[in-house]
Formats: sequence, C-alpha cells, structure tokens
Amino acid sequence: MSEKVLEIKKLCKSYGKRKIINDLNMTVFKGDVYGFLGANGEGKTTTIRMITSLIRSDSGEILINEKSVIKNIDQAIKNIGAMVEAPKFYENLSGYENLKLMAKLIDGTSDKDIDKLLELVGLKDRSKDKFASYSMGMKQRLGIANALLGNPDLIILDEPNNGLDPYGMRDINELIVSLAKTSNKTFIISSHLLHEMEGICNRVGILHDGKLCIEGDVKKLVSGNNVSNLEELFFDKVGGKNESINY
Repeated sequence: MSEKVLEIKKLCKSYGKRKIINDLNMTVFKGDVYGFLGANGEGKTTTIRMITSLIRSDSGEILINEKSVIKNIDQAIKNIGAMVEAPKFYENLSGYENLKLMAKLIDGTSDKDIDKLLELVGLKDRSKDKFASYSMGMKQRLGIANALLGNPDLIILDEPNNGLDPYGMRDINELIVSLAKTSNKTFIISSHLLHEMEGICNRVGILHDGKLCIEGDVKKLVSGNNVSNLEELFFDKVGGKNESINY
C-alpha cells in the first residue's frame, strides 16, 4: 500500500461569513506529482497556507508523514519546501546571495549545496546577477531552488507557471518533471492551467466550492468518466462551458 505523505481531513477555513474551504479531504502519496486544481479564487493558496502553517485552519486535521500540522508544527513541516504565490526575494541581491541568506535558516546547507541547486534549476550562469534583473521565469526557478533548500521530502509549488509565456511554462514543466523523476520526492502543484498539469501530474484533485469534487489518478479519472482530457473532466464536474484551458 502506498505511503501517505499528506492527509487532510474535514478541513475548514472562513474569512468573516465567507467559507473558503469547507470540509476538505485530500490525500497525497509518496512519489506523487499531485495537481491541486481549481479556478482562481477557489481557495488553493489558502489551503497551501494552512498546510505550510502560514495560517491556521478553523477546524479539521492536516497530517504530514502522520504528524499533525496543528498539534506538532515543527515536526510536521520540517521536511516541506514551498513556493507560495510569487517568489519574493531581495531585489538588490543576486540569486546566489538570496539563497545563501535563506539557507541560514536551515541547518546543514553549505555553499556547495547552493551551487548545486542553482545549477539544477538552470541559473548557474546568472547566479551572480541581481534578482531585479531576472525574467519572470528565472524568478520562478529561483523560487523552486529556494523550496529545495534543505533537501525536503515534500515540495509544494503554488501556481509556478503564473505570468510565464509558453516557453517559460515549458521550461518550468520540464524542470518539475525532471526533478520528480530523479529526486524521488513528492510534489504538490496548484494550478488553474489544466492542459499543462495533465502533462506532468500522475494524480489530481479538483477544488470546487471549498472541497474536492474529484480526486485520483489522471488517466483513470479521464477514462472512467467518459471524457477525452483533464479539461473536459473539470467542466464535467464543476459545470460551465468548456471554452478555455485557463479554468
């Protein structure tokens, strides 16, 4: 039986009278590249903020490697690396300097480790350039390198393709696929770009009205619901016209 890396049970979160996450259940297994999918505003980032303990849930349970984020935060999140929303770094520092600054928060990360990460994400030749000079794709790559600091088991990337042109999307997707194949890590990728996610994820969950309306193996979900692709599955489950791959 596959090992559960993340298990969410009956998770709820409201802001004022607005219920953002409502009785959410979700399971991610070791080695998954899990697509956490949904339209903009459905609560994907809110959920990720709860998983990474940036905000507290109202109720429910989040277990990472069977440890509770709510009851045992330090143990639960110590093996998580995350890029939540757009990467934010010091504009006047280089990519290398920014990573070195972040590495001070993580025990056992050497300068050599930083060099390896920059090479891994394709920034070796630009590591000494200021962050302000980076393109959007390069900033996303640095954000992924930052998420990999400390060699975490679970990597969470929140909309890593946001703001990228088709070339940038392709490069980021190829990087994620390469990392997943060579590192034996588990990835959770939130996105509203269904076509892109179908090409890199083995499992998905679709968030709608505060909970998952469907979750499982991509190929089995598509074949088992009499649809041709993930986009058709999305609209079949959440409603609306199949007019754009951006939802």
